[in-house]
Amino acid sequence: MRRIALAAALMLCPAVAHAWGGTGHAVIDRAAIQAIPEGGPVFLRRYADYISASAGLPDSWRGDAEGFSKIEEDPNHGWFREQFAFLKPIPRSRYEFILALYKHHETIRQSDPATAARTNVRWTGTLPYAAMEAYERLIVCMRAIRAAQASGGGASVPEQHCAFQAIRLGHYIGDGSQPLHISVNSDGWLGPNPNGYTRDRSIHGRFESRFVDGMGLSAADILPRIGAPAHLHGDMFDAVLAFLDQSGDRMETVYKLEKRDGFSNTADKDVRALIYERTAAGAAMLRDMLCRAWAESAAPPARVTPSPLDFSNPRFNPETGSAPA
Repeated sequence: MRRIALAAALMLCPAVAHAWGGTGHAVIDRAAIQAIPEGGPVFLRRYADYISASAGLPDSWRGDAEGFSKIEEDPNHGWFREQFAFLKPIPRSRYEFILALYKHHETIRQSDPATAARTNVRWTGTLPYAAMEAYERLIVCMRAIRAAQASGGGASVPEQHCAFQAIRLGHYIGDGSQPLHISVNSDGWLGPNPNGYTRDRSIHGRFESRFVDGMGLSAADILPRIGAPAHLHGDMFDAVLAFLDQSGDRMETVYKLEKRDGFSNTADKDVRALIYERTAAGAAMLRDMLCRAWAESAAPPARVTPSPLDFSNPRFNPETGSAPA
C-alpha cells in the first residue's frame, strides 16, 4: 500500500525542469574551455571532452528515488528572485539565507498561505551558493596543481579534481544563464497574468531543449559572441548575483517570444538571438570564473583569525554556528 500511495503522490508532483538540456550545457562548457586564454587554466583543455560530456551530471543527482541527494541538490539549480524580494542584502551564508526564508515563512503563513507555501529553500533556490562552493573548491584543487608542479610531481590527480569541480560550476552557471531559472515563472506563468502568457509547464523544455536541439546549437555558434576575458575583480559572490540578475531581467522576453509562436519555428531569428546571447553569457562567465580561480590559486590561502567557527569572531552567528563568508 505504501508503494501505491508513493506512486500516486509522485504522479501529482510537478516535473523537474533541467536548464538547457544536454546540448546547451555541453555547448556552454566546451565554449568556455576553448575560450580560456594563455596564462589561464589551459590544462582544462585536456579534459574538455569529459567536462562537456558530463555537463548535465548535477541534474542526475535530483532523482526522486535518491531522496537525500534530491533534497540537497534540487535548490542548487534555481534562484527565484520574487521569493526573497524582502531580503536585503543577500546573506553570504547558505544557512543564513535558508533561516531567513523560514523566518519569513513563519511571519506570513497565516496572512498569505499561498506565498508562504513557496517561501522555502526548494521553491526559492540556492544557485549562487552552489556556484560559489564549486568555485572555491576549484581554487583549492588549482593550488594543489601548482604545488605538484613546483615539486616536480605529477599533477594529473588534482587536475581531475579540478575538472570535476568545473563540471559542477559549469552546470550552475549554465542554469543561471537561462532566464527561466531566475523566476517563479520557471515552468509557466504564475499569479496575475494581464499579458496572457502561457501557464503551460512545457515552456521550459520547449525553450531550452527542443528549440536548442532543433537549431543545432554548437560551441562554434557562441565562441565569437563570448568576447575577451573580463578579468573579474572585486567580490565574486556579488559578481555571481549580478550575473543572475542580468539573466532574470530577460525572463519576460522568453514569454513574449513564446506567445508569438510557441517556439515552433527553429529558424526564428529572435529566439535564436536570445539563446545565442544567453549561452554566450554563460560561457563567458564560466570562462572568467575559471580564470579568476586560477589567478587566486597562485596565492596561499588567506589566514582568517579568529576562525569562522570561533565564538569570539565578531561575525559569528550562533544560529548557523559560523561566521559568513
